[in-house]
Amino acid sequence: MADLPLPSEAMADARHNMEICNACRYCEGFCAVFPAMQLKREFSDGDLNYLANLCHGCQGCFYACQYAPPHPWGINVPQAFAALRVESYAEHAWPRPMAKLFERNGTAVSLLTALAVALVLLLAGSLQSPDVMLRAHSGPGAFFAVISYQAMVWSASAVFLFALLAMAMSTTAFWRASGGGTITAKALAHALHDSMTLRNLGGGGDGCNYPGEGFSHQRRWLHHAMAYGFLLCFAATSVATLYHHGLGLVAPYDLLSLPVLLGTVGGILMLIGTAGLLWLKVLADPAPAARAVLGGEYAMLILLAGVAKTGLLLLAFRATPAMGWLLALHLGFVLALFLALPYSKFIHGLFRTAALVRSHQER
Repeated sequence: MADLPLPSEAMADARHNMEICNACRYCEGFCAVFPAMQLKREFSDGDLNYLANLCHGCQGCFYACQYAPPHPWGINVPQAFAALRVESYAEHAWPRPMAKLFERNGTAVSLLTALAVALVLLLAGSLQSPDVMLRAHSGPGAFFAVISYQAMVWSASAVFLFALLAMAMSTTAFWRASGGGTITAKALAHALHDSMTLRNLGGGGDGCNYPGEGFSHQRRWLHHAMAYGFLLCFAATSVATLYHHGLGLVAPYDLLSLPVLLGTVGGILMLIGTAGLLWLKVLADPAPAARAVLGGEYAMLILLAGVAKTGLLLLAFRATPAMGWLLALHLGFVLALFLALPYSKFIHGLFRTAALVRSHQER
């Protein structure tokens, strides 16, 4: 009989935490994790991956725990689950060879960004004469005078569709491995509500314990600003596509047009959210954090901020000679974001929603 593979250090640490927490149950009302934990007597690897992704890192259990460091048992659920979550992302990555990107996620996201920006700048510079890149353009089709519509759309569409496929495959693999069954409409509706409101960062009304031991809603509101800002920017792109193909209106659009208004508000919200979350990470108590995953979290926030900032700068200077280079820079950040989505902290939104679905079905 072949030897069974040994559990990883993160898996062993998570199991140690859950076995003690299940015996104590002091934190049973803190969040969705503990009611789900209490339904188990033993914890399979799939159960632990499910619980780790159900955890929102609110850190309330850490500050309330009588067995937290410096106690010899060293119970630190937020830290243990943060490390295990990254392992679960890598374990279910698609295609499988891309799992390596999670080992050094911060470096991977940074390199993808640099390469994507450099590639778009190189293509824009080589396919156009220098005077095209350096002079002002105005009127319908001004953007396409710098980078052709075909090059812009086909490159972005190909990368975006690949990212959607990779995230769908990864989430499906996680759902199956974590013990998810047939999804019910009621559980899905509750899970989407919890995801969109970040209910589990509410702390029952007082907020979560972040960046320190005190209760605060800052993290919840900043996550909302970043997430809904991103969705507004995506909506702006979708509406612009409808304008172009359905109404025959060619970008750039007027400042008061729907695509520009959606993109402007979305970009500002993204900047507020990412800047605020970065600042909270600087202030955060390091004790409940998993240091190994911080690099990837910082890199993803900086990349999202880069997309928002270059988009707003492009809007502000689109009628000037700086437009060509700002357009290439913005497209580079957008392509890097799409490439990084399935292999970065961004995937946690899908895994966490899947975990919430299972949680509601088990209830």
